[in-house]
Amino acid sequence: MTADDRIRTVGEQAALARIIARLTPADAAVVGPGDDSAVLAAAGQTAITTDTMFEGGDFRLDWSTFADLGTKCVTTNLTDVAAMGARPTALVIALGVLADTTVEQLEQFADAASAALAKQAPGVGVVGGDLSVSPTTTIAVTALGDMEGRSPVLRSGARPGDAIVVCGELGLAGEGLRLLLEGTPPDDLRRTHPREMQAHLAPIAPVAAGAQLARLGATSMLDVSDGLVLDGFRVARASAVRLDFDRAALDSYDAPLESVLYGGEDHALLATVPADAVERVLSELGSDARVVGSVEAGEPQVTMGGQPLEERGWDPFTR
Repeated sequence: MTADDRIRTVGEQAALARIIARLTPADAAVVGPGDDSAVLAAAGQTAITTDTMFEGGDFRLDWSTFADLGTKCVTTNLTDVAAMGARPTALVIALGVLADTTVEQLEQFADAASAALAKQAPGVGVVGGDLSVSPTTTIAVTALGDMEGRSPVLRSGARPGDAIVVCGELGLAGEGLRLLLEGTPPDDLRRTHPREMQAHLAPIAPVAAGAQLARLGATSMLDVSDGLVLDGFRVARASAVRLDFDRAALDSYDAPLESVLYGGEDHALLATVPADAVERVLSELGSDARVVGSVEAGEPQVTMGGQPLEERGWDPFTR
């Protein structure tokens, strides 16, 4: 086979054989890819999430490589599991691709997905999925995680007096999208703005922090995928509290304040933790974690220095 082999000429079975050979097995897999279903070892509660990415709405193939997409689809699902306080265990990935897609592109996708899993969640693997021909490139991922005997950390648990902690970067993904929309060729931006491009096209997140925060007593948590303020409103409403962000803390991020507040697809973890747990959280999570505000009693609202913030952020349905 050659690097120019297309799905339309190679066929499903041969393409799958080449892809599966590049995927790292999951530690939890009793039965992995190859049968009608995978089988995972599980002793307690399991967190499950699913996400789809569509060409045009969620990514553009003139911006993203298949390696970028392999990384991004892994990260966006791992962080959803982590936000519940679970330890990710396995992924199932379904791909719908154009008939002229090369098997080499799919191999690049698989290699990047495996590398992203090894970096963010060692021991997690792709245990199955599907490959089909589609008029639009589509990626659907289901992720599973082990609660390890802990109760899930919900959006509804924030309490007045809690500190607001963010693990991961804010604003760089939004800046990456802004730069791409200005029309500069992506290859040029990868050279001049590598951090912004990685954050938007191929993000890596502190996935292990989710289970750590849960163990350390986090009262609420979610994945910041739609912007700090918009996701903050979700916690505020679910918990019937006010989230007040500290301007100086938000200014410490390497992105303009507008992107820190409203830029989407950061995939950081936003958590609230009891005041007496903050020192231990910062000690164990190190530079990944920052205190960015506090939870206050009052009508559900998101403020900065006591001033209300506009409820907006990343919303693909309005673009």
